[in-house]
Amino acid sequence: MPASLPEATGTLATALAHTARLLDRDAALAAEQAGEILKVVPRQPEALRLLAAARAALGDWPRAEAATAQLLEVAARDPALLAAARALGDNRLAVAETLLRKRLDAAPSDVAALRMLAEVAGRLGRYGDAERLLVHAVALAPAFSAARANLAQVYHRRGKPAEALAELERLARRAPGDPGHRTLRAAVLARIGDTQGSLALYAAVLAEHPQQPKGWMSYGHALKTVGRVADSIAAYRTAIAQAPGLGEAWWSLANLKTLRFTADDIAAIRAPLVDPALAAEDRYHLHFALGKALEDSGDYDASFGEYALGNALRRAEMRFDADEVSTHRARSVALFTAGFFAARAEGGCPAPDPIFIVGLPRSGSTLIEQILSSHSAVEGTSELSDILSIAGRIGGRARPSAYPDALAALGPGERAALGEEYLARAAINRRTDRPYFIDKMPNNFQHIGLIQLILPNAKIIDARRHPLGCGFSGFKQHFARGQGFTYDLTDLGRYYRDYVALMAHFDAVLPGRIHRVVYEQLVADPEAEIRRLLAYCALPFEAGCLSFHANARAVRTPSAEQVRQPVYTAGVDHWQHYARHLGPLKAALGSVLDSYPAVPPDMTLG
Repeated sequence: MPASLPEATGTLATALAHTARLLDRDAALAAEQAGEILKVVPRQPEALRLLAAARAALGDWPRAEAATAQLLEVAARDPALLAAARALGDNRLAVAETLLRKRLDAAPSDVAALRMLAEVAGRLGRYGDAERLLVHAVALAPAFSAARANLAQVYHRRGKPAEALAELERLARRAPGDPGHRTLRAAVLARIGDTQGSLALYAAVLAEHPQQPKGWMSYGHALKTVGRVADSIAAYRTAIAQAPGLGEAWWSLANLKTLRFTADDIAAIRAPLVDPALAAEDRYHLHFALGKALEDSGDYDASFGEYALGNALRRAEMRFDADEVSTHRARSVALFTAGFFAARAEGGCPAPDPIFIVGLPRSGSTLIEQILSSHSAVEGTSELSDILSIAGRIGGRARPSAYPDALAALGPGERAALGEEYLARAAINRRTDRPYFIDKMPNNFQHIGLIQLILPNAKIIDARRHPLGCGFSGFKQHFARGQGFTYDLTDLGRYYRDYVALMAHFDAVLPGRIHRVVYEQLVADPEAEIRRLLAYCALPFEAGCLSFHANARAVRTPSAEQVRQPVYTAGVDHWQHYARHLGPLKAALGSVLDSYPAVPPDMTLG
C-alpha cells in the first residue's frame, strides 16, 4: 500500500507524474496510487482521470466509468469551464475557443475541455481538428463515452466509416441498448450502402424509443435511398409532428423533389421563422424548404428571396475562400505538365476498378452513375471521401511545398501504396463482386493529378452542365456538408470557372484521358451518349443502361427520385425563371458562360 501523499512523493504534482508513469507499466499499481492521492486530495481531477484510465486498462469498465463520471462532475463545477460552456451555449464560438485554449494551456489533460473544444471545431467545420482533439481525449480517458460517441460522429462526418464503426462497437460492448449510439450506427451503415441493416436498426430503435424527431428524420433519409418514398414522407412527417421547427425535416421533404407542399404545409414552414430564438440551422433549412415550395407554386421571385436568405445564413457559417480554389488551380496547372506525367509513367496501382465521376454537384453525375451501375459489370457506391482524405494527408506532411506540389516527391512505390490504400478504404462501401465501382465525389476534379499518379488505369468522367443551370441548381440546394462555394452566386461562378480551366488543362496534358458527358446532350440523345460512355469505359453495350430508371439500387444523393424516372428533361432550362436574379453568377462566369460547352479562348491550356 503506498504511503500517504506527502511521505511518498512530497508534492501533488510529483505524485501525479509518478502515477502517470506507472500507468504504462503497471495499471493495478497506478490505480492504487491514484486512490491514495484521492484520499489526501479528494476529487482531484487529474487523479480521477488517472484512476479511470487505470481501471479501463484493467478491463474494470464499471469502476472506470464511475471514476470518469466523478471527473466530469468536478469539471461541471469549474468556473473556467462554466464560462466556456455559457459561450458555447450562446454560439459565441471565438470566446469559447479562447477560454478553452487558455484552460488547456494550464491543464493539458482536461478531457472535458478537450471535448468542448472539439465541439467548437466541429461547429466551425474544422472536423480534422475535432477528430484530433477527441482522439486525444479518449486516449486520456478511455471510459469517456460521450467523447467516444462524438469521435464516432466526427469519423462519420469525415467519411471514415470503418473508424466510426470501430468506436461504436466499443460503445456497444458497454452500453448495448443506447439509442443514440444505435441510431448513429444505422446512419453509418446507410453511408456504406448496408441499407437493409440500416433500415432494420432504425426501425428497432424507433419502436423502442419513438420520441426521437431526429431519429425519424434519419430513418426517412434511409427509406428515401431505397425508393420507399411514401414511407420516407411518413417518417419525415412524424419528425415534424414531434418537433415542428425541425428545419431539416421540412427541407428533407422538399428535397424529395417530387413532393408538393400544401397551403397548410407552407403556413407550418413559415410559423417557426417568426421566433427570434430559432436556431440558425433550423432557420436556413426552413428558408430552403420555403423556397422550394414557392418555386413549385410558380412564385419565382419570392422563391429566390427565400433561397437567398437561406444561402446567406449558411454562407456566414462556412470557411470557404474562393481565392484558395483559384490558387490550387494555378499551382496544379504549373505542376502537372505533360512532362511531369511522362516522367512518372511507371508506378501507381494498376487496378482498373474505380470509375471516378467528377465535376460540380447538380451536374448530372447521379444520372451517369445510375446509367453505369445498370451495367452488369459496374457497382455504384456513393460520393466517397477517400481521395480527399489522401490528398489532405499528403498536404499535411512535413515537406517543403504544400499540396499538390508534394506529389512531385512521391516515388513509384509510394504511389502504388496510395492506390492500394484507396482501394482498401473504398472496399467497405462495396456490396457486390462486380469488377468496377463508381466513386462520384464531384470535388475529385481538383485531384485528377493525384488520381493519375496513384491509379493510372482508373476511368475519369467529367459530368458537365450549363453553368447557369448547374449553378442555380446548386444555389437552391442545401448540402448536408461541404460544397461551401454553392452558398453565394459569385463564389459559384468563380468555382465553375476554375473548374473549367483546370479540366481544360488536364485535357491538354493528358489527351483522351478524361471522358466528358454534357448533360444537355445526354438528355437530348441518351442512347448515343450512353453508347459513347460505355465505349470509353471499355464496357460492352447492355440495353439495361437505357432503362436505368428501373434500377432499384439505393441512391444517396438529392437526385434519388429524379433518376428513378426516364431521362429527366424538366430541369434543363428551369434556371431561366430566375434569370433576372443571376447577375452575380453571370458576371463571375465571364467568358465561360458565352462559350459553353466549349472552353473560352482566353483560358490558357497546357
